[in-house]
Amino acid sequence: MSTVLLIEDSLTESEILTRYLQQAGLRVISAKSSEEAQDRLTLQKPDLIVLDVILPGQSGFELCRELKANQDTKGIPIVMCSTKNTDVDKMWGNMLGADAYIPKPVNQQEFLQTVCRLMGKAA
Repeated sequence: MSTVLLIEDSLTESEILTRYLQQAGLRVISAKSSEEAQDRLTLQKPDLIVLDVILPGQSGFELCRELKANQDTKGIPIVMCSTKNTDVDKMWGNMLGADAYIPKPVNQQEFLQTVCRLMGKAA
């Protein structure tokens, strides 16, 4: 079973995205901050990361840049999900290495199609 690391500090958003991912047959590991995500990554390497931009402490943009610069995690696809939905935000996500950028509120179909495409699975 494929595993997704969900980095999201909003309990409501986390529950919604977890439900979507689990319905698609994926295992979900959750983290509420960049620091907690780094701890999770030392224990297990997920097949994909779903990353919020606005997090306590280090931002999702900063974490994305770090993950893509790290030899151990650079190959893991990252989907950024955020209420920050301007072209500039999407451009930043792309420049920092995000593989996709999905605005909130998340459209379930678009979200799962993106996740499955990046994991090489049929939606």
